[in-house]
Amino acid sequence: MRINFDFGDLEAFLAVLESGSFHTASRDLGLSQSAVTRRIQKLETALDSELFKRTTRAVKPTLAAKRLKTRAEAILEDARETTLAMRDESVALAHQRNAVVTIATIPTVVSRLMPDAIRLFRRSGNSARIRFLDMTAHEVAEAVSQGDADFGICSVPVEERNTEFEPLFDDPMVLALPATHALTGAQDIGWHDLANEALVLPARGTGNRLLIDDAMARARRGHFWTFEVHRTTTALDLVAGGCGIAILPRSAMTTGYKGIIALRQMPAPAIIRPIGILSRVEQAKRRQVEALRQAVRMAVGGSPEQRAT
Repeated sequence: MRINFDFGDLEAFLAVLESGSFHTASRDLGLSQSAVTRRIQKLETALDSELFKRTTRAVKPTLAAKRLKTRAEAILEDARETTLAMRDESVALAHQRNAVVTIATIPTVVSRLMPDAIRLFRRSGNSARIRFLDMTAHEVAEAVSQGDADFGICSVPVEERNTEFEPLFDDPMVLALPATHALTGAQDIGWHDLANEALVLPARGTGNRLLIDDAMARARRGHFWTFEVHRTTTALDLVAGGCGIAILPRSAMTTGYKGIIALRQMPAPAIIRPIGILSRVEQAKRRQVEALRQAVRMAVGGSPEQRAT
């Protein structure tokens, strides 16, 4: 299949996407507005996708444009780094210092893993820049499978033929209650204790909700929610404000809520989500990528073999 667009077309696309204006993009690129328009049209023809909805007042990106953004940035970044690396040996060394590692991750595990992993990574002499893609578990799997991320950290392994999942640790689902709630003093909390409480649950279709629904179905127990949210930070804010009790992963709790939110063990059945590294099968080895992947393992507690013992 022939590639009928070039780097200039991608640069024009990103300039329009960032500025929201063909006029501003043409000024920033030092091109005429008609030249920018032709480049966008060329890219739309090559991809067989409309990238912008144009009106007299605004330029709005389409879903195709939003999907293209990350890939276009990666293509241009790789092109710039390749150009630098091919000049001479000294520039090649600078290329290594300026390498980029892209990680797709579910947000709830960042505070648990990444600060320690980054410290270990830097301590070993690695200076690559790190790009984070904050995504749902399913989006992480897609980003890794399609090559948009060097590797992923996610909760629910998604069946992708070209990916493999390496478990890191088990993350239990817990109850998050306002620190002043009467149930925080209870030794054991049962489902009957929650019958009249406002429950905050993850939105349907998310990895955490799938785990909860599956556990409830196997236990033949129904559950009712008052609030449904897409992000655990929203759930934590609702709990902190005294609006309800949330079911969420233990790793989602951050120090900012200490003294405001109390965590308690969930009533049976226990719900555990596996957290691990998702990688592409037969992925080309890059030293900086492998170094960061190893730093993540060490932040948890060693190699896969050590964690199994």
